[in-house]
Amino acid sequence: MDFLADYWGLLAALGAVGLFAGLVAGLFGIGGGAVIVPVLFFLFDSLGFGERAMHVAVGTSLATIIATSARSVAAHNQRGAVDWEVLKGWGPWIMVGAVCGMTASAYISGRGLTVLFGLVALIVALQFFFGRPDWRVFEDMVTGLLRGVLAVSMGALSALMGIGGGTFGVTLMTISGRSIHQAVGTAAGFGVAIGLPGAFAAVFAGWGRDGLPPASFGYVNLPAFFLIASLTVAMAPVGARLAHNLDGTRLKRLFGILLAIVAIRMIAVAISG
Repeated sequence: MDFLADYWGLLAALGAVGLFAGLVAGLFGIGGGAVIVPVLFFLFDSLGFGERAMHVAVGTSLATIIATSARSVAAHNQRGAVDWEVLKGWGPWIMVGAVCGMTASAYISGRGLTVLFGLVALIVALQFFFGRPDWRVFEDMVTGLLRGVLAVSMGALSALMGIGGGTFGVTLMTISGRSIHQAVGTAAGFGVAIGLPGAFAAVFAGWGRDGLPPASFGYVNLPAFFLIASLTVAMAPVGARLAHNLDGTRLKRLFGILLAIVAIRMIAVAISG
């Protein structure tokens, strides 16, 4: 009871971000990390964990993405919106990239990781606001060497940022001629390929490090993981239903604006710190 009395505000904040992240994951297929990482970063930073705040935010987000993306892809699969052949071809390479990215994060300072997240999130926000689903670059999903390069890069950058593969995967699939609904559904599966190896790598990379928040398993904070994961799993199907029933253009633009504001704020905090 004393714990609840002392930390009810913290638990309420984590609960709110879990609900919103699950909704966003199902709606846009982005795994929820674009919401979870900034909130956890500001939370752990405010609690005095400074240099490790971003690493723990990224690692914890990757762990939650496993559950969120799995639930999201299952919901989209019920509507026939998942291309399993794409997942089979791209998944192993994405997993390799995720391990490489998370391993590299151990050698990047918290400030550097925060700036990286902010800059890439700002680019993603611009794409959310200005991007159009009818843009085409490829006739279909690429194969061979180019697939390997793109998949490894996607996995590495996503793991470094603690986000699901949908953030980049949806854009990649739509510029490859796939419908937005299939792109969202299939890209949710990319999140599992990123989150699973990425979370294990985060535990390994952060094992025995000083200055971690209490109850952290390497760079994965267990209380934040369990609370956020349980709520994101509950909300992901709701977002998936909305994705198939709504015109998401206006919602994507609103989310792009929100993400841009958060990205700029994170860059400012990192630079001023």
